Amino acid sequence: MHGIETLVPDSTYDQKAISETMQALSPEPSRKRLIRALYRASGIDKRHSVISNLSDGDDPFLSFDDQGKVIEPGTAKRNALYSQHSREMAPKLGKQLLASTDFAPEEITHVITVSCTGFYNPGPDFHLVRELGLSPHTQRYNLGFMGCYAAFPALSMARQFCQADKKAVVLVLCLELCSLHLNLRDSEDNLLGNALFADGAAATLISARSPKPGRAHLKLDGFSSDLLPEGEQSMAWTLGDLGFEIALSSYVPQIIGTRIEAVLDGVLARQNMDRSKIERWAIHPGGRAIVDKIEQSLGLLPEHTTASREILRQYGNMSSATILFVLKAMLEEDAGNRPGQRLCAMAFGPGLSVESALMTLE
Repeated sequence: MHGIETLVPDSTYDQKAISETMQALSPEPSRKRLIRALYRASGIDKRHSVISNLSDGDDPFLSFDDQGKVIEPGTAKRNALYSQHSREMAPKLGKQLLASTDFAPEEITHVITVSCTGFYNPGPDFHLVRELGLSPHTQRYNLGFMGCYAAFPALSMARQFCQADKKAVVLVLCLELCSLHLNLRDSEDNLLGNALFADGAAATLISARSPKPGRAHLKLDGFSSDLLPEGEQSMAWTLGDLGFEIALSSYVPQIIGTRIEAVLDGVLARQNMDRSKIERWAIHPGGRAIVDKIEQSLGLLPEHTTASREILRQYGNMSSATILFVLKAMLEEDAGNRPGQRLCAMAFGPGLSVESALMTLE
């Protein structure tokens, strides 16, 4: 992985302030109390969103009828906002990535884009090729609607391209605008999702080329996929008339915590490794409770999850982009990084799916 770059929208929402806004939009006192508790326990200080105007001023995301009842935008309007903002963000981030690495645009052979929060075609992959000045023969792939773990299939695909062709250079970009699917319907799943998800994008370049001296890199050693079918109904994602609808049970951290040790042992066995060889951990911070349960179940030290918790605190859960934010933060640490360290990264999504990657710091 030759560098990781990230990008977030300009609009920032303080978690305490947005909690008060969401309470004001909820008519039931019991729901107000639940919202307050969820936001306080989230481990999040602030989140970014492409929604610059939630309910005030010109053209707000939420409007009100004559009786003061809130009107939520339909899926078409939400997706139009996704198209508008991703069309701007993807090329901006791609240029940022090229500027920070030693690759020329014409060297890129493949583009893989990842998102579960919107669709349009020609999509971000097309705009990356055109606006970054890539070859029109660049191969383009999109991994859509997979969820928070989708960065791992994208990185695995990129690794396979590079193994098949040593000259391949693959641009992987994850772009998620989760806040567009804010849902005010009266369910605990919706309230929990509203408290966690945010907008952000991250990108990296993958190749078989030796890394540039003077900065930390990650070598992709192997990937694993696991399913926890008992969680199938606890985390799901589908299209609705008022945005994409999420099922996100509060039982998800418990399911992951109960099964994660057996999953990890299988991952390491397939790579002929044992847990003592892993010195660094990159855990997708889907929520504070998930990080807590994994830390407890695997016997990790607090410093093993510092980067995950800090990304959650500063940005919230940005779905597939989040784990790249965590890896970037770990690569930029001045202390603790030593060449040869082995790193285990994990993320979770609908299914209940667990995706893992083993990496080596170089």
